[in-house]
Amino acid sequence: MTPTRNIAGAPPALEARDTAVVKTVQSDVAASRARSISRTSESSDVNTSPHAIRVLCVDDHAVLVDGLKAQFAIDGRIAVVGRLSSAAGLVEEVQRLKADAVLLDIEMPGPDAFESADRLRRACPNVRVIVLSAHIRDGFISASFAAGACAYFAKSDEPADIVSGVYQVMHRRSEAFLLGPKVRERCQVRQSGSAMASSGTDQDGTAPALAGAPTSLLQSLSAREAEILRLIGKGLSRHRIAAELCRSVKTIDGHQDRILRKLGISTRADLMRFAIREGLAQV
Repeated sequence: MTPTRNIAGAPPALEARDTAVVKTVQSDVAASRARSISRTSESSDVNTSPHAIRVLCVDDHAVLVDGLKAQFAIDGRIAVVGRLSSAAGLVEEVQRLKADAVLLDIEMPGPDAFESADRLRRACPNVRVIVLSAHIRDGFISASFAAGACAYFAKSDEPADIVSGVYQVMHRRSEAFLLGPKVRERCQVRQSGSAMASSGTDQDGTAPALAGAPTSLLQSLSAREAEILRLIGKGLSRHRIAAELCRSVKTIDGHQDRILRKLGISTRADLMRFAIREGLAQV
């Protein structure tokens, strides 16, 4: 018996098979086209200027990265060539994209950002790391410097200031540690060996920078004072702290007075705020 044929002359079984093949091919073509568009979109920013600074953004907030990408595109001297949502695979991605600089958030899921920055410094010594964080803490700034970062900016800094900071980091002749405007406002960071401008810009129009390691105010505290500051940050009263450390209330008050003087803080309430801001209350 002759098989029933459709209008096109093909048996139904063959028609179904051919339809499935066509759909698979169409799907592959669509996916390939999408990948091509994606690659074109990424490379178009770089091609706007052959001398653009190639930046890899490492941040789990895509909206922030998109905003920076738009600001960089307007400036024309900097281009975002990629984004990572964590520091995992940072070295490999920098090498693959041939990035000149990395904008690094330090509070993300995955590997420790400071350790990743240190590994990147060893593997790619010419790549500049710029920390971009929502938090301004003395400890974070010191750790960033120790990990080989070249600058520390706050996410609350104006986009134009971040653009200027990236450009300055890439074109500074010295190995100075650059501070964003909000970092200079919020943190009392001191330079070892010589003075740093407290506000404004240097004579060459650039932002103030540290020639040496930034010294955290917390480093001026003794171990006992740091412990008491931590307990203050947790909201413990003078009597509770005295009981916790097996010391008299008078002894705790003496430590607290020294902490206030060293940190340049006038009230216990402000001392508690400082401890919380520095993350000591979480320890």
